[in-house]
Amino acid sequence: MNKRKIFFKLLLASPLAFGALSVGGKAALAETDAMASPTPQKKMAQVTSVSQLSDVQTTSWAFQALQSLVERYGCIAGYPNGTYRGNRALTRYEFAAGLNACLDRVNELIATATSDLVTRDDLATLQKLQEEFSAELATLRGRTDALEARTAELEANQFSTTTKLEGEVVAGLTSVLASDQVNGEDVEDTNAALGARVRLDLVTSFTGKDSLVTRLEANNAVNPEIGTLEGGLSFATEDDPSADVEIGTLFYEFPLGKSTDVYAFATGAEPDEFVDTINILDGDGGSGSISAFGTRNPIYYQVEEGAGLAVKHEFGENLEVSLGYIGTTASDPGEDGGLFNGDYGAIAQLTFKPSDRFKVGLTYVNAYNQFLTTGSNAANFRRELGGGAFQTIDTPVSSNSYGLQTSFEVSKNVVLGGWVGYTNARNLSTSVAFPDRGSLDIWNWAVTAGFPDLGKKGNLGGIVVGMEPKVTDSSIEGLDENNDTSLHLEAFYQYRLNDNISITPGVIWLTAPDHDSDNDDIVIGTLRTTLSF
Repeated sequence: MNKRKIFFKLLLASPLAFGALSVGGKAALAETDAMASPTPQKKMAQVTSVSQLSDVQTTSWAFQALQSLVERYGCIAGYPNGTYRGNRALTRYEFAAGLNACLDRVNELIATATSDLVTRDDLATLQKLQEEFSAELATLRGRTDALEARTAELEANQFSTTTKLEGEVVAGLTSVLASDQVNGEDVEDTNAALGARVRLDLVTSFTGKDSLVTRLEANNAVNPEIGTLEGGLSFATEDDPSADVEIGTLFYEFPLGKSTDVYAFATGAEPDEFVDTINILDGDGGSGSISAFGTRNPIYYQVEEGAGLAVKHEFGENLEVSLGYIGTTASDPGEDGGLFNGDYGAIAQLTFKPSDRFKVGLTYVNAYNQFLTTGSNAANFRRELGGGAFQTIDTPVSSNSYGLQTSFEVSKNVVLGGWVGYTNARNLSTSVAFPDRGSLDIWNWAVTAGFPDLGKKGNLGGIVVGMEPKVTDSSIEGLDENNDTSLHLEAFYQYRLNDNISITPGVIWLTAPDHDSDNDDIVIGTLRTTLSF
């Protein structure tokens, strides 16, 4: 039987005779399928003998044709389950892709001087088939040329060959919905306020495995003055609000071996860059929790906003250790400044991952002149409230903090988590406000529930119930412990409009603000819109 008849019998016997083929034809087949049918192409498995195709019988009239193409030319593939599906419909594009793969195989055989495998009749038959399907082959070549031209244009006009631009804009409309008095003073910041945080990240890679991150940032979103640090927003600035653009973060990350990553921070270090905070609601203000407290255990906030070095190492898939040292006055060469003689935060964390659904983190933080950022005024006693912002008072403080964080994925749509944090803080000198040295015991805890893809893929619902940092015991004269307990109750729903825009309404309810039952409850509402690109 001549080769022309073999090929056309194969065409009649199975529409995938040339569509499911050798490695050389898979790319072409995937492209023709995209033109001809919306059905995704299934991955084919190469076969070396026709006997590997369970649904092809020796009595089949096309058996000889299949056997020749499989065993002589090696340009036939089957489905992963070992079947051939010879009755599947065939498009002309698929036939063209298959024919092209066989032609490539024949050319390969000729090039390697295996003339005994290819006869003159075979070559004549293939030449005729190539002429018959020249239009389809020309279409494939045209599409390939067009893709190459578009790729060349993109490469010529791209922002940089080593740097990509990423951006995020967070706009928040915030208002104190319910309040009266806190610590004997009226809460006056009750008007609706609109603030925004803008971040532009230039991410540069020199080797493909490293990253140099330069963040330009401006933030004029502020927390309402309510007489306590509780209820602070996750996207608001702790410093003076400003629309001026400045370098918010600058660090270089690179691998050291297969399991170790090193982070060198020049400014604006944040712990979540190198430590797993083990909270599905941690979106660093742009997503997730709307409050600073609900974003992560407050002990993490003692290690940020400075320069330093961090290392993360993985011991297999189930254990990870993170170490970091960040000096917040590293750029100040003065007597009480510098990288090692000024304010700092040092962190060590072990993260256990017994399974893909369960994680536990054990954290230790040693800090000098750092703040928990959230909680009662007593828990952040180095700050005094004035003029709508918290300013530092001149009392050096050393602290040791310990944290336990956990997260458990109940299902793909329900994730439960929480943490407990303990801080022991000591004042290292006396002052008019604090005439004697002593220490504070500060506790905080939270239980969280996250609901990924709630109502729609990409959405996130969240609930936070907890106690922001509270002084449970004090031996510092002039600084009393908090006798009552304030609860932080938070709920939000992050709705994804598209890949780049999400809207998050949320509410924060503080009972007994500043851990004082004499204070009236405070309710804060916010509507956050995040645009990312």
